[in-house]
Formats: sequence, C-alpha cells, structure tokens
Amino acid sequence: MRDVTQPLLFETSWEVANKVGGIYTVIKTKVPVTVQEYGDRYHLTGPWNRYSAPVEVEEIEPEIPAIKAAIDSMTAQGIQVLYGRWLIDGAPRVILFDIGSAAHKLDEWKGDLWRVAGIPSPPHDTETNDSIIFGYLNAWLFGEVAKHDTEHAIIAQFHEWQAGVGAVLCNKRKIDVATIFTTHATLLGRYLCAGNVDFYNNLKHFNVDEEAGKRGIYHRYCIERAAAHCVDVFTTVSNITAYEAEYLLRRKPDGVLPNGLNVVKFSAMHEFQNLHQVAKERINHF
Repeated sequence: MRDVTQPLLFETSWEVANKVGGIYTVIKTKVPVTVQEYGDRYHLTGPWNRYSAPVEVEEIEPEIPAIKAAIDSMTAQGIQVLYGRWLIDGAPRVILFDIGSAAHKLDEWKGDLWRVAGIPSPPHDTETNDSIIFGYLNAWLFGEVAKHDTEHAIIAQFHEWQAGVGAVLCNKRKIDVATIFTTHATLLGRYLCAGNVDFYNNLKHFNVDEEAGKRGIYHRYCIERAAAHCVDVFTTVSNITAYEAEYLLRRKPDGVLPNGLNVVKFSAMHEFQNLHQVAKERINHF
C-alpha cells in the first residue's frame, strides 16, 4: 500500500521552462505555493528547449533514488534528459526531455498509440509528432519511478492535449499513478469560436467528430478526448470551459481549478509603495 500522505507530484506541460503561450505563466505563478506544500517531492516535466534552458535551468543531480534510477534507465537507452532547478520563484525541480533524441522511435510509438488507443496521427504534423514523443517519454519516466518507488503514492497532472498522450498511456499500461488531466480551453472549442458559428447556443448539437475532421484536427481532438476519459480526475480552469468540455469532450469535469494570481507579488508592491512614502517623507523632512 502506497503512502498517500507523502505523495510524489509530477506536473507535465509543453510549457515547462519553455515559453510558448499563457500556460507558461500559469504554471510559473502556481509553483511557489506548490513547492511550499510538496517540497522536493514536486517535479515538473517538459521538453528540453536548448535555447532557453541554459538561462532558465540550473542542472543538478537527482536526490530521490527512484527518479535517479528512472532517468538513468532512459539515458542508458539514448534519451537525453536534463534534471535541474527551474530558476523561478520556488526553484522547483524539473525533468526536461530532448525530443529529438527519441525521434527514431516515433514510427514505433505512433503504431503503438493506434493499437492501444485507436488514435490516428498523420505523418507531417510536427506538433502532434512531438507531443506523441513527449507523451511516451513521460509514460516511460512515470513507469520507471513507480517501479523503483513502491512506498509513495504518485500523482501526475497533465496540462492540455500536448501532454495528453502520457495520460492515455498511464491508463492503458496500468501504471500505478493517480492521473489528472487539465484543459485550459478545449481544442475544438478554440476552432469553433474562431469560425462564424453561434457557439454556445449550439454547443449541445455539434457533431464533434465531423467538426474536428472538417478543421483538420481530428487526430489532435482524439488525443484530448482520450486524455479526458483515461484519467482519474478531469479538470478545467473555469466554469465556462467545464460547460464546453462536457459537450465537446463528452465528459463532465470533476472539478474546476481556477487560474490565480500570485497575490504575494501584489503584497510586495504595496509594501514597496509604503516604503517609498516613508522615504519621501524623510527626504521632505530633511
């Protein structure tokens, strides 16, 4: 029986130490509170961006034996992995994968994804190909950690469809990991809103497979929908996204995890203003 009072927590996203869009800021903002709660048991996983990593990540040696064993197992088979501290507030530990170092396995993994989950993948969609490699590397890591650490409960949270393949594989391989999938805005919803459709009034009536197919994103939609159905807990970041997901992904979210602001920064700014006023009064008095 695993200890649920001291779990290992992994958070995985394409935007860990890799600024692409808004999720980078969301994750970066919530890190200090998460580190305060979980300490060194909290890790984030993402792609190894060779351009930004040198200034964003300080390489260190893993201290948790199971994680070190998992990384050693992967590097022994040619996967390049960077383990270090993300140089942001909270200084969380990150595990970054060099996607290119596993590119030779892409065709094998795409075939496996079709066999185990029925998810198609066209040959020339680079973003999807990278997401498949990323998902398989995450599942590989979590499987190794679960094998080497049978004492602690393990939780893995996956953000957005780019991390969804890992969530699907944890389910299909029966990896002993509790899984969470979080969508910040559904993929199909983004495309439908960008078109000339009465989105919310017709939300219950869309033929989702047809709409995704017409927009050339059916394979990506399949990853997102499969991830939503394969995890233990499915969440969104707002009530309106939860309503959207219920009809487009065909699963009602188990909860809403709102994106928040780091209020400590605003407290610090307020304190700065107070100090500024005090200094100003001293100058005037002088």
